[in-house]
Amino acid sequence: MTTARRSLSYLWWWLLIFGATVAAYGPVYRAGLIWNDEDYVTRPDLTPPAGLARIWFSLGATQQYYPALHSAFWIQHRLWGDAPGGYHLANVLLHALAACLFGCVLRRLKVPGAWFGGLIFALHPIAVESVAWVSEQKNTLSAVFYLGAALAYLRFDRARTPTGPRAADAPASVPAYLLATGLFLLAILSKSVVATLPAALLVILWWQRGRLTRRDVLPLLPWFAATAVDGGLTAWFERHYLGAEGADFTLNLAQRFLLAGRIVWFYLGKVIWPAHLVFIYPRWNIPAAPAWQYVAPLAALALLAALALLARTRRGPLAAALFFVGSLVPTLGFLSVFGFLFSYVADHWVYLPALGLIALAAAGWGWWDEREAAARRGGLVRPSRVAAAALAVLLGLLTWRQAGMYRDVETLYRETLARNPEAWMADNNLGILLEQQGRTAEAIAHYREVLRLRPEFPEGHNNLAVSLANARQPEAAIAEYREAIRRNPRYLDAHLNLANLLRDLGRLEPALAEYAEALRLDPASAAAHNNLGIAYAQAGRLPAAVAECREAIRLQPDYAEAHYDLAQTLRRERQTAEAIGEYEAALKLNPALVNARNNLGIVLAGLGHLSDAMTQFAEVLRIQPDNAEAHFNVGVVLRAVGRLQEAQAQFDEARRLRSLQH
Repeated sequence: MTTARRSLSYLWWWLLIFGATVAAYGPVYRAGLIWNDEDYVTRPDLTPPAGLARIWFSLGATQQYYPALHSAFWIQHRLWGDAPGGYHLANVLLHALAACLFGCVLRRLKVPGAWFGGLIFALHPIAVESVAWVSEQKNTLSAVFYLGAALAYLRFDRARTPTGPRAADAPASVPAYLLATGLFLLAILSKSVVATLPAALLVILWWQRGRLTRRDVLPLLPWFAATAVDGGLTAWFERHYLGAEGADFTLNLAQRFLLAGRIVWFYLGKVIWPAHLVFIYPRWNIPAAPAWQYVAPLAALALLAALALLARTRRGPLAAALFFVGSLVPTLGFLSVFGFLFSYVADHWVYLPALGLIALAAAGWGWWDEREAAARRGGLVRPSRVAAAALAVLLGLLTWRQAGMYRDVETLYRETLARNPEAWMADNNLGILLEQQGRTAEAIAHYREVLRLRPEFPEGHNNLAVSLANARQPEAAIAEYREAIRRNPRYLDAHLNLANLLRDLGRLEPALAEYAEALRLDPASAAAHNNLGIAYAQAGRLPAAVAECREAIRLQPDYAEAHYDLAQTLRRERQTAEAIGEYEAALKLNPALVNARNNLGIVLAGLGHLSDAMTQFAEVLRIQPDNAEAHFNVGVVLRAVGRLQEAQAQFDEARRLRSLQH
């Protein structure tokens, strides 16, 4: 094939893969954010230029130390802000690019059916969770770097092969190696599980040559060193920042062996037959007995042994299996992963490992297609190509259907519960969503289901308490807060929530005790200092209240509510000028803080600045047209300027709205 024809073929396949991927993921473009997407889409405090430096050089600035990933999110935030559609489109395009690069890698390796393998990967529904979930851009982005690094390394290896003209090729190998190393570092700084790449490259080199030499291993030693450092850092983050430790992660060696065997067969089945895919799969119970459970891991070892025997004549199947299992190692259960709290398996953990099985399937199809071409059967419509087209269409339709689950968070959780009724995390998160929507009774029902499935879950008790308090069942809420604290005495939010409820009930002494405990647990908690300040103000201890609110602002200068609460206290102390400054500071940080606008307007009106006061009240009504207090305040200003009929209309509207609220 001439260079021009080869380039045209590449272009055709790239267009086909991109077009098919963009079409198959149609349901996600109008989808919103789900679960922990807010932890990855750039937070407001990281959006300024200085935030980029924090992403790279401040441990703990992001949930996980993936600076390349968060830099990509930082750039995207500059392009489309918080609009989910941009992130979804970026994820789809990254997945399509990864699929094209996968085809290029297979093509470089002279695997038959290379481009068909790229198309299968692009359309396989096992990838939907990684593509439709914004948080998992760490999968698609790291896959692009991973496959780019593999492609560059294979070019480096080819350039230095003894069979080539060494004098010409050796210099060309250095830039290829540096490019491959740079892309690999970007890959592990996007997601640590791609650290399996150097081992995968050794498998590929063994498949090509039948043996490995010192010359094959030495260039990859720096990669293995980077892998060890990144793996240790990731494990530390999983334990200390994500909480991957404790009873839920305690498995003995026998249990981990059993778990690994079961995981391998589970993923093998899902890649071959992608039916009944679930966002959260049932979490298996892994007892060390009975003995029949050892069938799964022993069968996996037996299969590998059989493939090793076959490798005397055909190394491909063993290489694919080693790639598949080796790429799964970080999530096979030998290491503690935070996601194990919910399930030991997840579709996004098999995103890269599936490439090994897809490559094997593509090679099988390519061999079939080449045989049919040699036999001159059917021309362009030979059976192998009809089968390939049918499979691509089927996978695309399955992907479209699966992607529809992710159109909004409520749909996702309800569909998850329909497929896995014991998904307590889905119940918990659905409860939070319903509570935010004011559907408190429904939220309570889901929280009670969480606690039926997992009574030791302190967050479930805390969330139930929040809903009970909103349902005006304060004593039941107090009991749930205390149960959450009993389950986890260091649960800061539960201490604060309990203190706030006790304060609102007028029980100031026990409330102050809870605030004191919260501050003992975390002296740098701005929320604890601010809420303690509110309690002091309620108790009439105004200087102490001012001091606590100021400390909250010192700890968190962008804490709009603390500025507002300080303004309220200063106003009571008749420090009007300072109070106005704090109201304005609160509104600069959060222009939609209607309580600050209302109270600033009242202060301004009291000083005779009626026009400025009216501006504040009008802005409140623009944000909240049914705000009864703002209507009343507008009436007061209108009456002061002699517009009595208009004032009465505002008073009547305020009265009507208050009657509806009660």
